[in-house]
Amino acid sequence: MAAAKTAGGQARRTGRTSYLEAMANRLAQALSPYLRQHADNPVDWWEWSEAAFAEASRRDVPVLLSVGYAACHWCHVMAHESFESHEVAAVANTGFVAIKVDREERPDVDAVYMAATVALTGSGGWPMTVLLTPDREPFWCGTYLPRAQLLGLLEAAAAAWADRRAAIHTSSAQIMAAVRSRVAPSAAEPITRHTVAEAVTWLERSADPVHGGFGRAPKFPSAMVLEFLLRHHGRTGSPAALGLVEDAATAMARGGIYDQLAGGFARYAVDAGWVVPHFEKMLYDNALLARVYAHWWRATLSPLASRIAIETCEFIIRELGTANGGFAASLDADTDGVEGLTYLWSRAELVEVLGATDAARAAEVLSVTAEGTFEDGRSTLQMRADPGDLDGSDGAIWWSQVRSRLAAARATRPQPARDDKVVTSWNGLAIAALADVGALLGRPDFVAAARAAAEGLLARHLVDGRLRRVSRGGMLGSAQGCADDYGNLAEGLLALTQATGEARWLAAAGGLLDTAVELFGGDGDDGVGTFFDTAATPLDGADGLLPTRPHSCADNAEPSGQASLAVALLGYAALTGSTRHAELADAALAVAGSVAAGDPRFAGWTLAGAEARLAGPVQVAIVGAGQAAQALRLVAVASASPGLVLMSGLPDAPGVPLLAGRPLVAGAPAAYVCRGFVCDRPVTEPADLAAVLQRLGE
Repeated sequence: MAAAKTAGGQARRTGRTSYLEAMANRLAQALSPYLRQHADNPVDWWEWSEAAFAEASRRDVPVLLSVGYAACHWCHVMAHESFESHEVAAVANTGFVAIKVDREERPDVDAVYMAATVALTGSGGWPMTVLLTPDREPFWCGTYLPRAQLLGLLEAAAAAWADRRAAIHTSSAQIMAAVRSRVAPSAAEPITRHTVAEAVTWLERSADPVHGGFGRAPKFPSAMVLEFLLRHHGRTGSPAALGLVEDAATAMARGGIYDQLAGGFARYAVDAGWVVPHFEKMLYDNALLARVYAHWWRATLSPLASRIAIETCEFIIRELGTANGGFAASLDADTDGVEGLTYLWSRAELVEVLGATDAARAAEVLSVTAEGTFEDGRSTLQMRADPGDLDGSDGAIWWSQVRSRLAAARATRPQPARDDKVVTSWNGLAIAALADVGALLGRPDFVAAARAAAEGLLARHLVDGRLRRVSRGGMLGSAQGCADDYGNLAEGLLALTQATGEARWLAAAGGLLDTAVELFGGDGDDGVGTFFDTAATPLDGADGLLPTRPHSCADNAEPSGQASLAVALLGYAALTGSTRHAELADAALAVAGSVAAGDPRFAGWTLAGAEARLAGPVQVAIVGAGQAAQALRLVAVASASPGLVLMSGLPDAPGVPLLAGRPLVAGAPAAYVCRGFVCDRPVTEPADLAAVLQRLGE
């Protein structure tokens, strides 16, 4: 619509133009890149806020809640089909207050309404579409809807709101009853040796014997389950547990879910064979998987395992690093609106970059077929065997050169968008991975990156003793930290403590855990060890808007708040000797026991913590400095015992309980191996330390 002219000759905005600009301004200032993507929609979006629900009450209309995230392919599809449609906007704006939520910024909102969606439909996913009363109770739940279906839903719901309001309130009350049941804490069920052994048997039955991994398509990496299996093998020597890890980890590293040129894993594979990924790359997946591959290397010395661990950490630092030291949330699935555009290759494109001879070999090595493994004659890149394994030659030098040429050519293509918000929880996972992999594989640059991220998070995200969930470009979001933010950041700080020997990280982890116990712990009726996702005392109205307080023991793509706090409490107790924290950890693990026993795929982090508890705590204190101390340290780091924690430094270093009262031996560095802070005779030779640690595993 053309702008009208004022008498003075200046362009006067029409009412419609001003209206659209007012709507754009409401999301244009949002911290979330996902919300900003919708700032110019004709749909009159609001952020999750008291004001939005007050507006719904004032107008006496229901709420259209749309939940998604920036890297989500189907979120983009629904945005283009529906939310950019003036026809949809007319219906939504007239009959509803529309609220857009970034699930990564507000996982608490996502948790409550995903529970409603699963209760009502039997499944969930994103984008999530929910209709609410102004009192925030859901009366219709679903996921992606084509435009015609969304229009039909909105029109029918508006009519029902006008004519059958009582039925809607009856339905919403029933749905909320189901939600409260789904998010209520479970009765405690201690995890025993029998529980974890049965979990391994259960996972054997659900494993894919052909392609590796668990279940059928779509296939997810299941990083926390793999970590549990590695810890079980470390404690028991189980060949079955190690075999499940090797099958899955090898298949993923060789498949299209792994970026063979730049490192890093995509979110999941749409097929059983790991060929075609859902192309978004998430920080949490890559942090968890980097640690898994490093621990697989520790168990087997597999060159593939160490290569993938290192490349994945390099990807995190290079592609997800931010100017403030933290790590960005994700890379988008789409490029210029096309899924996977950046990553796909045809044989002709290989020839264009490499020439005919190298292209032919590369096509064989990378499974680039004439018909394509994806769409339109283009293929994802797989490496089912190393180049030399295919033709008997030493292919390492050739592949290094070809990989560099292909990566350089790919860098000239349009690139996927990056969601550069810094999520506390996921950065905690990244700090743990970088510290752990760096210490284990001799990469001090990884440890330095972990240290820089930890310093940045504690400086910016910790406000008056409480964590905020996200920041972006140095700007801090208002959303308060959830239980997993505290648990995963504490876990990262504990890993950094062990990698560096610096007491400040141990103190910071302890402070976070004590705050988390106060904020998220249940009352007497819920039982000791129960940790809700959200604080009992929200700091602002937006955080207090949820119709119920969510709780979950089940891991999804990342550790649950319950599991993350249980594991971090356990690690802190082992490093400090705190009986109080050990008792809380035991109780927290037991709260998740029913999930561990019922479906281990959703209790990987809990089971990993249980393995550490069953094997430990084993405390190794290395006192002294120089090459002799470092040699002892390398032996301890190489131990696969899941219950082992490590501190190194000078005797009686301030703030490090494990080093207190542990002197040098005849002036030389020494290692003390302890259980419950009761130590064996110290040793000074690496071989003697290795023998002591070996006996612990027998």
